Parts: sequence; C-alpha cells; structure tokens
Amino acid sequence: MKNATTLIYDGSFNGFLTAVFIAFEEKLKVMDIQKNGQTQNGLFSENETIFTHVEKAKRVWNGVRNKSYNAITNIYFAFLSEAEGIEMMLFEYIKKLMAHKGKQSDFSDETMLYISQMARKVGREKHRMEAFVRFQLTKDDIYFANIEPDFDVLPLISKHFRNRYTDQQWLIYDVKRKYGIFYNLERVELISLNLSEIHFNRSRKSQTFTEGEYDYQELWNNYFKSTNIKSRINRKLHTQHVPKRYWKYLSEKKEAV
Repeated sequence: MKNATTLIYDGSFNGFLTAVFIAFEEKLKVMDIQKNGQTQNGLFSENETIFTHVEKAKRVWNGVRNKSYNAITNIYFAFLSEAEGIEMMLFEYIKKLMAHKGKQSDFSDETMLYISQMARKVGREKHRMEAFVRFQLTKDDIYFANIEPDFDVLPLISKHFRNRYTDQQWLIYDVKRKYGIFYNLERVELISLNLSEIHFNRSRKSQTFTEGEYDYQELWNNYFKSTNIKSRINRKLHTQHVPKRYWKYLSEKKEAV
C-alpha cells in the first residue's frame, strides 16, 4: 500500500501548481501540501520537497483554463487568500474540476463553494486596495504608499496602477507581508523590504517626504472636510464602504485616526 505524501513547496503560485502536476503525474496519495518553513510532519505521511518547474506549472494552468477560464481565476485568487489549508482545498477543487464532465460550477459541493467564496473575498479586497491607495511623494521623486490588506493582493493590483500612473515612479508596500511592487517607468518589479518606519497618515512629518507633499495632503484634507455635509453622513454605510482598518493610510482621515 502506497504511503500518503506531504508535498513541500516554496510558497509561490508556480510552486503550488508544480506540486499539483507532480501529484497527478506520480499518482500520489496526497496527505497535505505545505509551504516550506511551515511544515508540520504527519504521523502517517512522507515528505517530498517540490522544486518549482515553470513548464510543469504552465501545463496545470493551461489544463484548468481549457476546462474553465472562471476556475483558473478562482484558483489564483483563492491561493492569494493565504487561508489555512487553502492548498489542499485547491488541490481537491482541481481534481474535481478535471474529473467533471458536466457543468463546471457545482455550488452544492462544499469545496467548489468554498473556493468560489474565497475568490470573491480576495476580489473585493483587490478593488478596495485600488480605491484606497494614497501615494506620498518622497524626496527621491518616488510616489510611495503603504497598504495592509487582509489578503496578498499586490500581484492583482499592479496592472491597475501601471496603467493609471505610467509617467511616474511608484512603490506600493505591503506592511503585513514586508514586500512591495515598484514601477520604474518601464516595468513593475517585486521587491523585498523591511522598513524601519511605517508611514501612516499622521500629523508628525517624516523626513522621507517633500514639504510640498504635506501641503498637498493638508489641501486635500480640507477639501474632503468642506465637501462633507455632517447632517447627511451615514456613518454605518460609510464604514461598510471604507472600513476603519484602512483609515490610518488615508490622508482624508488624518484627524480621525
């Protein structure tokens, strides 16, 4: 009887797809799929380290996409949720998808429903980040912004900002995950950072940013206050659309945090 296997991958999406490819190719009985460094040994399983192979990852990607374009989007978005156990849920999702000959979305199936719901949550967070990013101009002429999303959405928002701000260098930094996306006027690159100071929207000025940046923020803050009619503010609805956890990064909320 074949022992169950725990597949260990490097944490990347291509690494995960490579693990899926190996599982199918070798007809493995997969106990779990885990990120390297977060391994928990099972009593009845053997560990197998998976080395990322882009061509193998592409074969899984293309196979799923040929089956259902919507499914490949769900898989990528759900993977970026970083939810506990998401790899095995996605593996089961892919197995069921590839075995399915009828309709591709069976929401009576718990796995299908879970992945679809998780993908929608990540999609909502993507749109929020595209709306809530507030850049500040540094003395190096780079527009800088902090974000702290619930999910790892930086790979999903890079296209939006690259298309919108093509004539300026910018850097969006994920405080929680300690990496960012940097646009150098030609392409977007992933960069690792460990900033000693996180730049919230606060009254104390930082030497990192230009004086003109703070003048602009003050102008924007005053405009925001002047256009609000206090008697018409629906605070509950406003908080639903702009959750309080984002306020510390919004220049128009400087006095509220």
